[in-house]
Amino acid sequence: MPTIYKEILIDASPEQVWDAVSDVGAVHHRLVPGYTENTLMDGHERTLILPKGGMVREFIISIDERERRMAYAVQEGRMPLLHHHASFQVFPHGESGTKLLWITDFLPEHLTTEIQARVNRGAEVMKETIEAEIKGEN
Repeated sequence: MPTIYKEILIDASPEQVWDAVSDVGAVHHRLVPGYTENTLMDGHERTLILPKGGMVREFIISIDERERRMAYAVQEGRMPLLHHHASFQVFPHGESGTKLLWITDFLPEHLTTEIQARVNRGAEVMKETIEAEIKGEN
């Protein structure tokens, strides 16, 4: 099973990054605005409304405050996934920064290039969005 590991270095405190990551109902504001237009929550189910009418239905598996780890799984979307599980974990980095580790396991393997591209772009947007929020630009 393919696994993608993405480390994102963010110029914000671990507490600030965790606050954004753990706010699972505000993905469209706090993590990837423009990438998602809205986030709908129904218990542990999260639906991301995408531009041009797309959607992704996810299940929030875990929000671990002590470990600063959030795990989720895609249940439905445009991609023909047989399996998807991902997690974000927040770690201190340097004097005042944060390393956000994003791990994604998925099948089928032939989607690796497309999923890697989406993870790379998502990581860029998350970094920009969190850093802008901390600087008061949002």
